[in-house]
This record gives sequence, C-alpha cells and structure tokens, in this order.
Amino acid sequence: MNKIFISTLGCAKNLVDSEMMLGTLINNDYTQTGQIMDADIAIVNTCGFIEAAKEESINEILELGQYKKRGKLKYLIVTGCLAQRYSDELLSEIPEIDIVLGTTSFDMILEKINELKSGIKTSLITDIDKHIAEEIPRSLLTDTYSAYIKIAEGCDNLCTYCIIPKLRGKYRSRNQEDILKEARQLAKNGVKELIVIAQDTTKYGLDIYGKKAISDLMRELNKIENLKWIRILYSYPEDVDTEFVKAVKECEKVLPYFDIPIQHANDQILKLMNRKTDKMQIKGNIDRIRKEIPEASIRTSIIVGFPSETQEQFDELCEFVKEVKFDRLGVFAYSREEDTPAALLENQIDEEIKQERKNRLMEIQQGISYEKNKTFVGKSMEVLIEEKIEDGLYEGRSYRDMTEIDGLVFVKSEKKLKKGQFVNVKITDALEYDLTGEII
Repeated sequence: MNKIFISTLGCAKNLVDSEMMLGTLINNDYTQTGQIMDADIAIVNTCGFIEAAKEESINEILELGQYKKRGKLKYLIVTGCLAQRYSDELLSEIPEIDIVLGTTSFDMILEKINELKSGIKTSLITDIDKHIAEEIPRSLLTDTYSAYIKIAEGCDNLCTYCIIPKLRGKYRSRNQEDILKEARQLAKNGVKELIVIAQDTTKYGLDIYGKKAISDLMRELNKIENLKWIRILYSYPEDVDTEFVKAVKECEKVLPYFDIPIQHANDQILKLMNRKTDKMQIKGNIDRIRKEIPEASIRTSIIVGFPSETQEQFDELCEFVKEVKFDRLGVFAYSREEDTPAALLENQIDEEIKQERKNRLMEIQQGISYEKNKTFVGKSMEVLIEEKIEDGLYEGRSYRDMTEIDGLVFVKSEKKLKKGQFVNVKITDALEYDLTGEII
C-alpha cells in the first residue's frame, strides 16, 4: 500500500511544498502514480487565497474522496492553505479526510501516515512562523528542465485584502548558502530554467542579514554553471530599486523579466490596500527599468472592484495602463475574504461591476499586447521548446513568457525538436498574446 497520488492547487510556492512531501515519501519506498484509480494514498495540497480557490479545493477534496468508495484509495490527506485555515471544519465535516496538515507541518507527512496505519486520524497545525527544515528531498512535479526555488516563506506586507500572513506566517528568509546548494543540485540534475519565488522576493534577506539581499543572491545564482535562465517572480514595486535593476542588467543568466504586482494606480485605493507605494513611484521605477534595460518585459497584476473604488478611480487605472503599456498583465476582481481588514470596509462593489471593470481592463491590455507583439516580427528570439503540437509545429516560451500565465511562441521546424531544448527562432507573425516563428 504505497502508491501516492498528489493534486496541487494554487501557487508555485504550494507546488514546492508538494515536491518536498513527494520527495520525502519516495525516499521511504512510496511510489508516485498519475492515476487516482491506482492510488492507495491521495494528497490534496490546497489553496485558500480567495473564494474561487477555496471552492476549487473543496471540490477536489470531495471528488478524490469518492475513490475511497469506488477505487482502492485508503487514505485522503489534505494539506496547504485551506487546511491551515479550516483544519477543524475539514476534519469534522468531510469524513473521507484522514489527515489535515497545515502550511508548516507538511514535513511531518511520513510520521502522520505511519500513525494513520495505527488507526489515528489527525490534524496537525504547527507554529505558523516555523522554519521548514533544510535538506528535505524534492521530487519535481515540473518538467526536468525547469524548476522553482523558494527563497523565503511568509509575508510581512499586510495588504488589507490578503489572508496570506495568517496562513503562511511572518517573512522568513532561507540562508543564501542553503539556496545555492539546492540550486546547484537542481542544475546538476538537468534544470536549465530556475524560477525564484517567495511571497515577496525583493524583501529577501532583510530578516536575517539586515538588508535586502536579492541582488547578491542573483549574482551568486548567475555563477552556477549549468543554469541558462534565471527568472525572478513576485517583486514588489517599491523595492525594484536601482540595485535590483543593476543586478538584472549585469547577470547574463537573469532574464530581463520583471514581475511587479502593482495592484492599482490610484493613490487612495493603494493606501486603502496598505500598499507601500504610490502611482508616481510605480511609474518612476518602470521608467528606470526601461531606460536601463530597453528589452525588459514587465508583467503586473491588478485588482479591480476594491471596496469604494469609484468609476473615476477605475478610469485613472485604465489611463495608467494605457500610458505604461505593460508587456503582460493579469486582472483580478476583488474577492472579499473573511479575517482581512478590507472585508470590513464600507462601499463594497457589486460583482457585476467588478466583472465589467475586469473585462474592460483586459480589453485594453489585449490591444496593448498585440501592438507589443507586432514589434517582434522579423526579429530572432531564443525559445525554450515545451511541447510538440503536431509534425513540424512546436510550442515554447521566450524570456518574455512565464510558464502557464504568459504567452507562447509557436515554432515551425522541419527537424525534430526536444522538450527542454533552446532554439533560435525568427518571428514571422504576431497574435494578441502569442508569437509565431520559424527555426533559424
């Protein structure tokens, strides 16, 4: 009874936790299966960030729970942010669940499975500010050429719409030596693209070194021999400073890809969100990036329909997006989350208005993205091949494209290409979000 099926929901930080659980179990004679019908044990690593994510997590738990009746599944384990937030309710209201593990107790999974075999159902929620042990084995759930590396846990930013600090605890940086050791091992195992993540990568090091150390970390990662691409995610706008931009510019392996969630452009809304920046600073930092690194690709995320957002404030946001012309942009309708300060604010916005504003902003961005993409026609780009679509046609990503959230480059090639291969491509056509090209 040792076949494990694992379902990971939510963000890449959750994915890394799943990889550590899986690595721990595989090191102890368990095997992974991609088929729930074959599984003896199922793990659902949940997300609890917004209402839609909570619903998805509950539905996945209930669906996998059915296999205890119609499959060979014996145990159902629930971990992650939803488990942290609603551990008692999950265990009492969904009888199919055998173990609930919070966000800092997933490293106890082997011990808890062994207890379960003795008939002990359990819920384990450990200290939310606990440091996760180093040296936990990982079994990648991504393709072998690309992997995430988590450089910190938790968050101290206390944005009023966000529940993450209550689910993940205060900001805890990992030691640089431990990160570099893990990165070298990943590179040795064939990883070519290293994706650096945390709730806020730009605050890395403040808690343990007394200064922001993300630029130092970039320079050390850049020295790792077998890595080709290093992509930094979740950079807060107020901390994308001169030193950060300089490090990206000087490190040839660090992609000129800036993931900077601004959330809004109206100063009053930013203040209500408890963001640590304003429109002028955001614009100044973006201008600095483009002056220093003209080819930079800038992605952001925006929340529309935040409590009290007026039509005028939304119009100001739209004008800012038109002016700045982000390369990539994700828009989210505000989700009212219990236990957050924003949930108590007056003048909550109707769902219909939120959706209208989301659609309007995405419509604006679609036009911007198309115009941006057209500027690449006739140019050559390095592309990481990810899938074969049909004979002679492949899909891949350029430095501008983060997996799953950004666009694609469709590559025509008469010679066979492999997943994880880097090729030079001449761009021949542009779509709203994607590019088409031919191998050089």
